Amino acid sequence: MTFPFNFFAGAFAGAFLVTLLALPLWRKWCLRTQLVDDPGHRKIHNTPVPLAGGFAVLTGILLPLAAGAILLKLEIVKLSTASAVVYGIDRRKIELTVLALGAVAITILGWLDDKHELKALPKFIGQILIAVAVAAACKRITLFVHSEVFSYAVTIFWILAVINAFNFMDNMNGLCAGLGAIGAFLFALIAAANGEYLVAITGFLMCGALVGFLPWNFPNARAFLGDAGSHLVGYLLAVMAILPHFYTKQNPRPFAVLAPLFVLAVPLLDLAQVSLIRTLNKKPFWIGDTNHLSHRLVRAGMSRTSAVLLLWLIAAIIGAAACWL
Repeated sequence: MTFPFNFFAGAFAGAFLVTLLALPLWRKWCLRTQLVDDPGHRKIHNTPVPLAGGFAVLTGILLPLAAGAILLKLEIVKLSTASAVVYGIDRRKIELTVLALGAVAITILGWLDDKHELKALPKFIGQILIAVAVAAACKRITLFVHSEVFSYAVTIFWILAVINAFNFMDNMNGLCAGLGAIGAFLFALIAAANGEYLVAITGFLMCGALVGFLPWNFPNARAFLGDAGSHLVGYLLAVMAILPHFYTKQNPRPFAVLAPLFVLAVPLLDLAQVSLIRTLNKKPFWIGDTNHLSHRLVRAGMSRTSAVLLLWLIAAIIGAAACWL
């Protein structure tokens, strides 16, 4: 089966355009409902910024995905890979439904945090419930250990870690969205190369949606992702790291299971180092500070824009090793 470049390019372009055009509408809604990030401690903006990014990105992913599924199912669009995609949708419809509902649920959880500033415990419980639902409905991480309890625990831990890593990385304009777009693109390439077209489509949709958001957020922000957006980005990337078959009997590549760690190396490293620093300083690890990698680069003399661009570059270079694995 040939590589469906046009199909994937269409998914990227559709998500890009929908997000780019939907964001002004969501921005107006956020201003009307006072869903904004006000100026304050550790913030550089002087006026309230709408937290519209998460809703726009979710719209940019789900709307083209639903439209494409309908067009393929009704055979309005005919592609050489259409039958494989339709078969995949039918075979994994329960799994896909849970994943889509999980994306909506994690966005709502982030929205509640944006709106009401949830305390750490209820927010963490919400994350756990969503992670448990995904682990129960979808393929789980095994790491070659034949234990259902172990696979559940590792899968839930992975989802929680990636969600919070991207939530932590949402500390400078463009940083979380750019790293998310790079990660989604790399996961899409890996999945497409292995013929896992549903995962690839999800990756290209996510990448397109985040790239469509970036003009509103980088280098100067007229909208933020908010917790709704950063939670959504982390959730989708965590799921995309679980769904592909990195190791099979037909392609026995033990080290390939490490590919997600390479793709998400920058946010995971940032999560680990700030959590360690806060723990050593006897502070709750969920309380924000200025010890992130981006902040350290700025203190070293770089501009905020340059720091973000450098972290994008590092993520792309390290992530490229995942494709080799």
